[in-house]
Amino acid sequence: MPPARTSFVCLPCRASYKQPYPTPARSAKSDQRVCPRCAGTLIHVGSAFAPPPRRDTEGWRVLSLLLHAGIRFHKSCCAGPGHRPRTLREVRERMTYARRTGEPIARALVRPELP
Repeated sequence: MPPARTSFVCLPCRASYKQPYPTPARSAKSDQRVCPRCAGTLIHVGSAFAPPPRRDTEGWRVLSLLLHAGIRFHKSCCAGPGHRPRTLREVRERMTYARRTGEPIARALVRPELP
């Protein structure tokens, strides 16, 4: 059976790659993945990730905001990664809510609905 694979993303290239899981035994520095197109560092996004089309600039912008907020797309034992905003409007609404209420931005971004 082949080793399990997970998704890695290069934001400048707007490309996603499936590669074997990072090994916890190796140091984080030696397990950095490199983009085959631009030689930049790949970001580990998780196995439940579905990339937006390369031409979808808004989708990649939203993805960039989510990744920089520390949100990833890992599966839980029985379900997928949960709710993730798909449009800039949803991201703006959740960030405004986070600023008003004092809730951490990462937690506000993954809320399915705003109160």
